[in-house]
Amino acid sequence: MPPSIQKTDAQWRELLATKGAEPVAFEVTRHAATERPFTGRYETQWASGVYRCICCEAKLFESDTKFDAGCGWPSFHTPADPAAITEHRDTTLGMVRIETVCTQCGAHLGHVFNDGPAPTGLRYCMNSASLQFEAETATPGTETQK
Repeated sequence: MPPSIQKTDAQWRELLATKGAEPVAFEVTRHAATERPFTGRYETQWASGVYRCICCEAKLFESDTKFDAGCGWPSFHTPADPAAITEHRDTTLGMVRIETVCTQCGAHLGHVFNDGPAPTGLRYCMNSASLQFEAETATPGTETQK
């Protein structure tokens, strides 16, 4: 089933540029490129919040499912909504892997492997360039007084 959001390459480039996305974001999300390990902005980020698709802002992962896999890319054990991510068999580069894409817009996100922690045993290995982080905000009335 094709993604519900479809655009031309020119439209995706323009959209990503207006969001201030890194140039690699277009190549990663629209042409299934991979950023180099240990170079992504979210690989070592541990703030509370939500990770969304950089292209369409679909909610993909919650920060409490992120873990340090030591692989060089942000890794998560559970999607925020399993329906938000579509999986495909990927045989590029002489390997057999499972590619993950955003269900809503078809953006390449990364790959999923079966070597993750409990509770799922999965490792969603994502490209930082395909994600946009939305920090958790304090609920009114819960701020600490100084």
